[in-house]
Amino acid sequence: MSIFEASQPGPGLPEPPLEPEALASRSFVEDTWRRLRRTPGALIGAAVVILIVLAAVFAPLLAHVDPLAQNLARSKAPPSPAHFMGTDALGRDIFARILFGARISIRIGFVAVGLAITAGTLIGLVAGYVRGRVENALMGAMDLMLAFPSIILAIGITTILGPSINNLMLAVGIVYIPQYARLARSSVLAVKELEFVEAARALGSPVWAILARHILPNILAPLLVQATLGIATAELEAAGLSYLGLGARPPAPEWGAMLNDARDYWLSAPWALIFPGLSITALVLGFNLLGDGLRDALDPVSHGA
Repeated sequence: MSIFEASQPGPGLPEPPLEPEALASRSFVEDTWRRLRRTPGALIGAAVVILIVLAAVFAPLLAHVDPLAQNLARSKAPPSPAHFMGTDALGRDIFARILFGARISIRIGFVAVGLAITAGTLIGLVAGYVRGRVENALMGAMDLMLAFPSIILAIGITTILGPSINNLMLAVGIVYIPQYARLARSSVLAVKELEFVEAARALGSPVWAILARHILPNILAPLLVQATLGIATAELEAAGLSYLGLGARPPAPEWGAMLNDARDYWLSAPWALIFPGLSITALVLGFNLLGDGLRDALDPVSHGA
């Protein structure tokens, strides 16, 4: 039984007394939320991430022009009331492109990390629980992937698959699978010998049930913290690949691709380079601050202090 599960009263019935396990779960959640609220950096990071997500969701309402519309008469126009962040070499509004580019950048981060944490957790669960030759084979493959610098491996994958946003997300996701696999494996090794897992095994529960119901819920906390921090890293990785021309293809308003476009005329129109760069910095900083706050709030040593 997971420490995060708690029984719920039926409709119209008085709430039954909470079991010690449920009381511990409620105390853990309340304590974690209280610690998170006391971390200014985490709140600032959450606010930045929420603000960028809202800007991406409401981009059609906030942008007064089409992000792909060209106006050569307004090429490299400086920031003004008509163009809040100026225009690029093709006269496209940078503010509109950043708003719509937030949709692409956020999607890249979440999809890449979602792929990495799903595959990595599955590999780590199997390796940590089964052990033996299976563990050696799986973790040997993960160590082999870690032997390559992440950016080099990502470049190799996108070169083979071809430059596109979908292939970019796939490449970044594959590159970060070993991190989650190793973290999941180490967490499984710490949980699998606990009494409630031994009890489930003694009662004859199938392996998949033990992994899904008893082990996985109890190793999610460090994985979620790593995922929050991993989104920031994935955003940087994706922006770097797009800057190299291996990600979004023109005229898609992706932030890394916008940096690549602006590098040829950054002296005459520095705003075309500054604003996409600041957008990447803000998003990465927001996820890093949020991840650091979650790590402190979920730190078992702090909870036990």
